[in-house]
Amino acid sequence: MTIARLATFAFSGIETVPVEVQVQISTGLPAFMVVGLPDKAVAESRERVRAALTGLGLALPPKRVLVNLAPANIQKEGSHFDLPIALAVLAAMEVLPREELAGFAALGELALDGTVGPVAGILPAALGAAARGLGLICPGAQGAEAAWAGDIEILAAADLRQFIAHLTGRQLLDPPKPPALLSEPPTGPCLSEVKGQESAKRAIEIAAAGQHNILLIGPPGAGKSMLAARLPGLLPDLTPQEALEVSLVRSVAGLIEQGRISARPPFRDPHHSASQAALVGGGPGAKPGEISLAHRGVLFLDEWPEFPRPALEALRQPLESGVCSISRAAAHITYPARVQLVAAMNPCRCGHLGDGPRECGQAPRCGEQYQQRISGPLMDRVDLTIGMAPIAPGELARAPRGETSVVVAARVAAARHAQHQRGGINAEATLDGLTAAAAPDTLALAERAATQLGLSNRGFTRCFRVARTIADLAGEATIARAHMAEALAFRQRSGGRA
Repeated sequence: MTIARLATFAFSGIETVPVEVQVQISTGLPAFMVVGLPDKAVAESRERVRAALTGLGLALPPKRVLVNLAPANIQKEGSHFDLPIALAVLAAMEVLPREELAGFAALGELALDGTVGPVAGILPAALGAAARGLGLICPGAQGAEAAWAGDIEILAAADLRQFIAHLTGRQLLDPPKPPALLSEPPTGPCLSEVKGQESAKRAIEIAAAGQHNILLIGPPGAGKSMLAARLPGLLPDLTPQEALEVSLVRSVAGLIEQGRISARPPFRDPHHSASQAALVGGGPGAKPGEISLAHRGVLFLDEWPEFPRPALEALRQPLESGVCSISRAAAHITYPARVQLVAAMNPCRCGHLGDGPRECGQAPRCGEQYQQRISGPLMDRVDLTIGMAPIAPGELARAPRGETSVVVAARVAAARHAQHQRGGINAEATLDGLTAAAAPDTLALAERAATQLGLSNRGFTRCFRVARTIADLAGEATIARAHMAEALAFRQRSGGRA
């Protein structure tokens, strides 16, 4: 009695876990069983496989068909096990040659008519197959996505019938090709549309240049959301390696369409009603959260204090380490989460703290209570804080347009180039490397300010990182006293007035 085998994968974050589909057909009462710790979706695959084979004019033999997903101690989740189970069953029935399947891994969901539908995780599966010297069998709609894995054999077809025809030599499938990396210029709103707010525009430029976290505080209508929406237009393209990192997360989340991978940094702006699982990941299947989907890009949290407190506190560790760990009873899953946090908030619940007749009767106590919704440790992870005051309508109408996003983005790109020449982005720079580039009076100013402002060690380091970015924007190799003074000015928490 022989066993048909075919490789596939389970997922632990963006990492692939090899799984072997083993099918044995033996004498006994007719049955079709799937074992190996399958979840509900995997257990139901036997009915989808049975219906797909019927659509091909095939029927399971009146015997005992046993499908084992090895290793049996790993939970198998998702519908992508349908296709490898069906192919392994066909090999056990001697419809497909087993030696042809031995060099492939497979993923795909089967419809009742044999159509192969898209599934999440094709890109990491293709990379996992390449690392193990295997080809990949996948849905036709995702062949271009799998082709990003490089020089591996990929079989992509729309239905099970085409896979059978290729594997039996009756029809050859054309190998898919990856589309070009999308690197079109940003098409978002232009920074020149923001009238006034010169301090805030300076802060957003510094944040873009060094990938620093920034908090915008101001009353409704001051332009916080408008300014944050223009940040993506200032950011340079991702490197090919960074684009691949971003695409791995998007692939696991099932967000890649037609195999297109973009070089533009992601921008995620969840609503303030988002749960902790939505922000940091988790839930059924431990899917990546918004902070991981914003990896190498921007996570914009508007109305920051209105987010649930547990969800905000869960962001503390990922913001510091750049990874998000989801602990479950049977597994420990890690997603990348190197993001730039951009947050916006009103100075108080009514939004008019310090605005004379418009502020509520509970001022200033209402402002203190509202801003205390953001904990000290979370606030300590913010590099720049800027207060924004509304512009008077008459001044707004007459104010000239400022610099365009293209002009500012050129300065940001030059500053980023200087950082890459040193070996990394400023938001991740170490204190030793920063102090080595500081003038003696700069270090003295930073130490004195740290004592007077009560900065933590983290805050002290982040001030140096911002000062390094300011120096880069000025094209200077040394962190001067003026650069540190500006960084310290942005470090102080503002009540909402510019």
